[in-house]
Amino acid sequence: MLPWKRLFRPLAALLLTTAVAVVPAVGAAQAAAPSGAHPLQQSQASASGWNDYSCKPSAAHPRPVVLVHGTFANSVDNWLALAPYLEDRGYCVFSLDYGKLPGVPLFYGLGPIADSAGQLSTFVDKVLAATGSAEVDIVGHSQGGMMPRYYLKFLGGAAKVNALVGIAPDNHGTTLNGLTNLLPYFPGAEDLLSSATPGLADQVAGSAFLTKLNTGGDTVPGVHYTVIATKYDEVVTPYSSQFLSGSDVHNVLLQNLCVLDLSEHVLIGLTDRIAFHEVANALDPAHASPTTCASAFS
Repeated sequence: MLPWKRLFRPLAALLLTTAVAVVPAVGAAQAAAPSGAHPLQQSQASASGWNDYSCKPSAAHPRPVVLVHGTFANSVDNWLALAPYLEDRGYCVFSLDYGKLPGVPLFYGLGPIADSAGQLSTFVDKVLAATGSAEVDIVGHSQGGMMPRYYLKFLGGAAKVNALVGIAPDNHGTTLNGLTNLLPYFPGAEDLLSSATPGLADQVAGSAFLTKLNTGGDTVPGVHYTVIATKYDEVVTPYSSQFLSGSDVHNVLLQNLCVLDLSEHVLIGLTDRIAFHEVANALDPAHASPTTCASAFS
């Protein structure tokens, strides 16, 4: 093979990854933070931001979209790119903070996940009441793609949710590339993790929370499930553990859509427009279009 041919693939991957990161960043710089955002983020707010409770869903997009952030994230920072991406396509978009620990500002998703699911339930009811809609669609990143399944399964959420789209969700927990297997070798480490950050302990593969969540099947009837994963995920490992089993499940590996996409756990949710295009397809399957490398520029 000629030298330039050997160089083409990594060069193309580099260019695509740059586009995936930079193109949405331009839009994110103009994006508005939700009203009621964190004090340090108020300067980002504007009348055109998401969490607009006067927004009424259109006939084309009749369900509001609720965005659920991941661990250590919040309702603003996790969605600076995806929220305006969906708004530009005509959706009413909302996001919440959940899983707050006392004395810990800005970083959320750390409280017990069952409690966080209860907070999601309250928020969904608020969105439905404001918009007059019968159902919402939920899009979540990382823990935010898994936690809603508890709401669907145990808190009556299935009657209020049409679709759940998980971006790199830890549906069956994570081993953090085997690091969690070392916890038993450090006396007191598991107890400290559970008491200090129960939301993290709940996400360890084999936890009592995950055992309860997944017993009896991954899904509930009446909800459409989509999982979007990347093989370069370094947080939720193995990445295949993100996929769900069920009759109404669409599992997507990003690299099967675009082999050049190098996004890992964080970027797939924060800036990856190829993943965003697949989110849009999941929200409106009747008007879906093929997701390819070119979707990074759409």
